[in-house]
Amino acid sequence: MGYSIDVSDENFEELVIKKSYEKPVVVDFWAPWCGPCQMLKPILERLAKEYDFVLAKINTDENNYIAHQFGVSGIPDVRIIINGKEVDRFVGAVPEAKIRELLSKYIKSDIDKHLEEAQMEYMAGNFAEAERIYEKLLNEHPENKKITLEAAKFYIKENKLDKAKKLLDSIKEYEKEYFSKAQALKELIIFKQWCEELVPQNELDQLLKEGACLALQEDYENALDKFLKVVQKDKKYKDEAGRKAMIALFNILGEGNKLTKEYRKKLAMWLY
Repeated sequence: MGYSIDVSDENFEELVIKKSYEKPVVVDFWAPWCGPCQMLKPILERLAKEYDFVLAKINTDENNYIAHQFGVSGIPDVRIIINGKEVDRFVGAVPEAKIRELLSKYIKSDIDKHLEEAQMEYMAGNFAEAERIYEKLLNEHPENKKITLEAAKFYIKENKLDKAKKLLDSIKEYEKEYFSKAQALKELIIFKQWCEELVPQNELDQLLKEGACLALQEDYENALDKFLKVVQKDKKYKDEAGRKAMIALFNILGEGNKLTKEYRKKLAMWLY
């Protein structure tokens, strides 16, 4: 299990560089007067246990030499050291979700391993075992929103929509990095209902039903194409259902995704 230690100029080589050949070391350059440093500290300490790395804390007011060697100009400044070399870094009080994303490139947490295990069980058709893993993770880590989102996805696929909605409602608007994803997953609940329960009365209903089923299968390109056709034929249909469905998929895919960029332009062409 990971842990945190205070490091100085004198013992940096021993406690950071040499130690990094045994397990990853995350170096946190901080100072007592630095407000963002105090905000970041408990997050890093918690993540050290989860991801099994050594958190090496260096007070830059007392240890100028190492800070100078690393070119630290603003704090908090965090470096990831593996096998004696810096592999990544970030500066400032970065949101926890972004730190997790960065760490996951180099270190797999026990939680990530269990989530992968649950996914494998689901794909193998062992739904009860997958659910057991998700429930265990939710009970042991109720504050971990990544688990909340992954478990909600599972319950949507399993048609346990009340359970999924309860989990998604637990993610509040101030938890910005998770809230938009939670709202998008709530739209997946609507897709599930469209896919399985909607009896098409016309061509637009048929397009909504087909798009919803494709979205649940994670065939996002064809799903977006179906929803765009709804917008093209009647953008106000069912309280702008086509546009809202496309926005939900953009949130699931993320702003950097090429499909989001492509279909956001196409949507704008038909709306304005």
